[in-house]
Amino acid sequence: MGYLRGVVWAVGTILDSMAVSVRGLFRKPVTLQYPQEKFILPPRARAQLHVNIDDCIGCDQCARACPVDCIYIDTVKAPASEDLGKTATGHRKKLWVTRFDIDMGKCCYCALCTYPCPTECIFMTRSYENAVYDRSDLVYHYSTISPEQAAVYREVAAKAEAEEAAAKAAAAKAKAEAAAKATGEAPTPPAAGSGGPETSPAEPGAAS
Repeated sequence: MGYLRGVVWAVGTILDSMAVSVRGLFRKPVTLQYPQEKFILPPRARAQLHVNIDDCIGCDQCARACPVDCIYIDTVKAPASEDLGKTATGHRKKLWVTRFDIDMGKCCYCALCTYPCPTECIFMTRSYENAVYDRSDLVYHYSTISPEQAAVYREVAAKAEAEEAAAKAAAAKAKAEAAAKATGEAPTPPAAGSGGPETSPAEPGAAS
């Protein structure tokens, strides 16, 4: 009996499997013919990051918020006389953003970098196709400033900083000289405890 029971169980199992296969012949296929066809992503899907560099003020808040340190930003302070314009949100730009790189190979798609941005220049896109042959191609460069331009900007910033430091030193020196001159011309104050000009004590026998 045990042998027959096993044969019946095996045949039943085979018939169940074949029934599943037969039912699948009459169902609409669910396989997506990628890349000709693509899934429709939900509205709040988080995919590849993008940066509108024209609205970036180089505040570095997104890099500080990133939990995996995949955002790299370098800036150079522009002189006060240099007008870099304003962002779309009205923020005045004071820094040259010489480097803004994002390593999407390290990104965990948490979107924490997008929330503290004051100009909303960094945001998640709906692009999720990041397959590359070389991992270095996953580092996206968003700064439009070339290394040669960055070197020029650093020289300009260093010169402006030196001029500002020299102007502050000259102003402090002039202030100190003015204070010293004013102290030298002031009359000497009377000694403590004196009520007026010094007088000699009266000689004995002098008329009072």
